[in-house]
Amino acid sequence: MLLSQIHEPNDLKKYSVEDLGRVAAEIRQFLIEKLSSTGGHLASNLGVVELTLALHYCYNSPKDKFIFDVGHQAYVHKMLTGRMDQFDTLRKYKGLCGFVKRNESEHDVWEAGHSSTSLSAAMGMALARDLKGETNKVVAIIGDGALTGGMAFEAMNHIGHEKKDLMVVLNDNEMSIAPNVGAMHNYLSKIRSDKTYLRAKDEVELILKKIPAIGDKLAKTAANFKDSLKYMLMNGVLFEELGFTYLGPVDGHDLPKLIEAFRQADNVTGPVLVHVLTTKGKGYSPAEADSHKWHGISPYKIESGQVLKAVGNPMYTEVFGETLIELAEQDSRIVAVTPAMPGGSGLLKFADRFPDRMIDVGIAEQHAATMCAALAMEGLKPVFAVYSTFMQRAYDQIVHDICRHNANVMFAIDRAGFVGADGETHQGVFDIAFMRHIPNMVMMMPKDENELRHMMKTALDYNEGPIAYRYPRTNVQGVHLDKELTPIPIGTWEKVREGEGTAIIAVGTMVQVAEDAADVLKREGIQAAVINARFIKPLDEAMLLELARTHGKMIVIEEASIAGGLGSAILEFYAEHGIYGLDIRLMGVPDRFIEHGSIKEQCQEVGLTTEALVEQVQKLRNDHHYAFGKKTLPS
Repeated sequence: MLLSQIHEPNDLKKYSVEDLGRVAAEIRQFLIEKLSSTGGHLASNLGVVELTLALHYCYNSPKDKFIFDVGHQAYVHKMLTGRMDQFDTLRKYKGLCGFVKRNESEHDVWEAGHSSTSLSAAMGMALARDLKGETNKVVAIIGDGALTGGMAFEAMNHIGHEKKDLMVVLNDNEMSIAPNVGAMHNYLSKIRSDKTYLRAKDEVELILKKIPAIGDKLAKTAANFKDSLKYMLMNGVLFEELGFTYLGPVDGHDLPKLIEAFRQADNVTGPVLVHVLTTKGKGYSPAEADSHKWHGISPYKIESGQVLKAVGNPMYTEVFGETLIELAEQDSRIVAVTPAMPGGSGLLKFADRFPDRMIDVGIAEQHAATMCAALAMEGLKPVFAVYSTFMQRAYDQIVHDICRHNANVMFAIDRAGFVGADGETHQGVFDIAFMRHIPNMVMMMPKDENELRHMMKTALDYNEGPIAYRYPRTNVQGVHLDKELTPIPIGTWEKVREGEGTAIIAVGTMVQVAEDAADVLKREGIQAAVINARFIKPLDEAMLLELARTHGKMIVIEEASIAGGLGSAILEFYAEHGIYGLDIRLMGVPDRFIEHGSIKEQCQEVGLTTEALVEQVQKLRNDHHYAFGKKTLPS
């Protein structure tokens, strides 16, 4: 095997271009075999095998900087940079990250789990290179889907204006190559990137301008003629107008053509965009047939492509999707909006049932949020279905366009809490902190799927402004589902268990943890109250005042950031009301990013387990330093 002899990118350079074709086949076989056990992003990586080989063959990483947009398509890059023997640990706890990771390798120069950041990063690295007087190449690899993100166009506008030397590889896996158009583009790419041609063009313009009286007009006419030809013959006009030299399209699975295109790009001064056409899932028929399904896949059988999913209850996402259809049948004002995640957000069935009321805006969370505000102002009931981690990207629009207008937008916040194998870039643990302080916002989280359904009805019936319900990336508990949905009074909590002295205030997934801990404590003779704090904002002030009178010791537990979370809100409430003699402990996600692994492992890492909660209650009950009404200092 040739692949086994590649331990770093320089090892590629000893092979011929023909040999690289064999390496590509071996890489595909390796990925198909390894991911059948670990799962991961298969289709996107099978689509960039030749592209990644060509980049490492033509350039010198890590001196030359490869910036992968999102990074889920960098498995081949990881293989070629010495990490092939770690693929058994892919996306596992303390194992190989599923995205580019700076602390894994010097070849990983930029890490991201959100799209559309690569061009801004490339501009920053090109500026730094020039300021330091260095000469390395800067290459950004971005998919066509990521170009729907406005940030990419902001970066292109700046790059084109500054005329920085860098290359953008547009990995386009949605188009097919039309031979006649492709041949014309390849021809234009060759003559336009040829140094002799480029120098001659500049010299002709200079000579024309020197002709007395009419020189400038002739030069302008020549430039206009050149632009006219460009508009007639080139699909890359948009990129050219933004200041890029456009090369392509190039067959992204033809190694000789890819290498030739990169050599041509090296002849261009200023920013250049190489348009590469690829097929997601290339080389594995199940992935080619359904690239959406195989974008991020669980373990599977190689021969049949059958996905090996554990039998169990449905995900919260599925309950959301089914309930939204149920509500939409009754209320024609409901419109679902998602930023490029109709499948992940459980909306495919909704789209089939209500195609006119399903709006996928692409990777454009900011646009989606503002559009939802306008839909609400016009009397509709928009449901912004979005992952917690992606909603971060629309923070300004949530503040400025939704909450400031008090627009009646419903937020369906999926993946709230830990997300497992996707890791730190995707953890949904920050949305409470960055949303609860915004005026007019209402936030809820259910303890189970039945309560989620009632919260969805609560949100639909609420007409006072923005309202959010958040739910985790886990299977539901399998509780009985009420047929009739009734709204929950805004700002009311539920006392799940009565107790004495100590109260556990829990939200969402932690309610079950609290109940399990209460069972353990009961066997030890400790009766702890359990509160389902289902409204994060507004708080149940009546219950908090009652707890202050009856339970001097409290633990607040949440699968969210401690800083700015529910616990912080409760402490703020007691401080505002001058209640200062309570002993309150906070359990949640500490002030650091939590890396990939299973959700169970992530909870164990930060102490969000039944065992940890029992231990905290025991410690709290044994601490006699505090008494209600005043603080008693230890002797």
